[in-house]
Amino acid sequence: MSSKDSKYRMIWGLMEGFRLRYAAAIGALVLGSCFMYMVPLIPQIVIDGVLSGPGGGGKPVSALVRRAVAVGGGREYLHAHLWIPAALLVLLTAIAGCFTYLRGRWSAMASEGIVRHVRDRLYDQLQHLPCGYHDKAETGDQVQRCTSDVETLRQFLANQVVEIGRAVIMMAVPIPLMLALDPRMTLVSILILPPIVIFSIVFFGRVRHAFKQVDVAEGRMTGTLQENLTGIRVVRAFARQDYESEKFDARNSTHRDLDYRLYKLMAWYWASSDLMCMSQKALVVAAGGYLLATGRLQVGAFYFFLAVVNMFIWPVRMMGRILTELGKATVSIGRIGAILMHPRETNPSEEERRDRVDGMGPGGAIPSHSASGGDEGFSGTRNGEIVFERVRFRHGGERHIVDGISVRIPAGQTVALLGPSGSGKSTIVNLLLRFYDPDAGTIRIDGRDITRMERKAVRSQIAVVMQEPFLYSKTLGENIRLARQDAAEHEVVEAASAACVHDAILEFEKGYDTLVGERGVTLSGGQRQRVALARALLGSSPILILDDALSAVDTETESMILDALRARRGRHTSILIAHRLSTLMQADWILVLDRGRVIQAGTHENLLAVDGLYRRLWEIQNEVESGLLDTATG
Repeated sequence: MSSKDSKYRMIWGLMEGFRLRYAAAIGALVLGSCFMYMVPLIPQIVIDGVLSGPGGGGKPVSALVRRAVAVGGGREYLHAHLWIPAALLVLLTAIAGCFTYLRGRWSAMASEGIVRHVRDRLYDQLQHLPCGYHDKAETGDQVQRCTSDVETLRQFLANQVVEIGRAVIMMAVPIPLMLALDPRMTLVSILILPPIVIFSIVFFGRVRHAFKQVDVAEGRMTGTLQENLTGIRVVRAFARQDYESEKFDARNSTHRDLDYRLYKLMAWYWASSDLMCMSQKALVVAAGGYLLATGRLQVGAFYFFLAVVNMFIWPVRMMGRILTELGKATVSIGRIGAILMHPRETNPSEEERRDRVDGMGPGGAIPSHSASGGDEGFSGTRNGEIVFERVRFRHGGERHIVDGISVRIPAGQTVALLGPSGSGKSTIVNLLLRFYDPDAGTIRIDGRDITRMERKAVRSQIAVVMQEPFLYSKTLGENIRLARQDAAEHEVVEAASAACVHDAILEFEKGYDTLVGERGVTLSGGQRQRVALARALLGSSPILILDDALSAVDTETESMILDALRARRGRHTSILIAHRLSTLMQADWILVLDRGRVIQAGTHENLLAVDGLYRRLWEIQNEVESGLLDTATG
């Protein structure tokens, strides 16, 4: 199946649940068009069959006119009661207007319902896409797809879907009436329609490609704006305002040039189609005038053909606009579909689900009988034991970032990870959280292979604090309560106290009700990290991960936090990642990594006793700190 067919199938699929309303709108369109074409027929009948005298003044009168006059009571009766066709004219116009209103109302209701459904699906899909997708996707482009592209789709569904039917019906409905009145004038009236349609189709192919370029350029411009606003403090700190303005100007200029090219194409189309449509009307005037002069056409019939051609030539001309909007919509639906059709994060297969419920899983896993909230894949007692068995992983490069790691972390212990940048520390955390799945090997929590568990179930057992914590534009209390919405006030205070941020919060005028800026921008780096730590501690998860989460706090505060964590020892299986060895030295076990492998393991004292990377790092840090102290006291 071609990509174009798949896009149209997707549009059809998105219309599920609203197709009946669209059908009603098209039905109202058909009826409205029929009544609309009957409006110019009334003056034509009156002019040719009533006012022109007996027999149409010597000119041929069509059978349709004679039959209509007879139904109306005859020529003399209608001549004496001209208010009857006038009233009928008003009635037909009113009925056509009612159906036009219903068409617009029903199509708008259907399109708005569809677009709401699409937005909900997009947002939900983005929440469930794998981290690998978000690693490569530009945020601005994703925002563009969820806003501008959805709006393009909405306009197409609201206006153009029904307009396609209108253009077809406005051509098809009058042809039988026209043929009944005069076949020669009918042929003249539709002579240029095929070239107009062919011209519109050719134009459609060109404009679709142009719109795609405009859409991509707008996405890049939006991405530049979003990135600049997010990093506005960095821009100010390095005095990069002029550079950022020039970068945005370049993106904006590209978008302007492509948009200008698109408008030139549109202007060329409208000018050419206007010329063709006016030529069609000129042909009708010329042919009708000639037939009138030779006595082979009545005045009323001439008036009818002029009115009808004027009614259907513009909807046909609008086919170009419809095809243009269709081109835009196919581009937008393709960009939206790239999100909707992308595979979500995988979950265990049905066979693995049955294995989890019916018996022991691989490696002696315990069946799911959770007594603490129904976290699938865990037994009633969640201890937090972690086992890595020959785990290997790479992001797509040649080298494995994690290369054959095997380690067991007993429940309740604190393990520290140390190593140079790129050694695989954060990747181990990402694998444990199932942001990625290992290429080989097994990771188990409490004996259960995490790849055979729901991702939500895995992540519900882990509280993690990243080096760059994310805070929402909410109050401090709401940010902490994100871990557990039903937490009591004293539990929030206890978690904040353990994270050494309670006193800092009370210094704010509104305390826990203080509203922080976007991403917590109104707080210092250390305050953000401590609020994130309080949020993690409030969750009471069996596994706690601190990924360089104390890098922004001072040494004294760090010592207080570590003391608080030691007081909670045994309540969590803790994994600490840090570059300051003072943060790690109290851990039960320290793993030293290099190039994705564990090269040393032991306690702080054990590792200092042997020559290796740990001792070298310890000596370097001591020398640096001693040098700084000498400089400060010198």
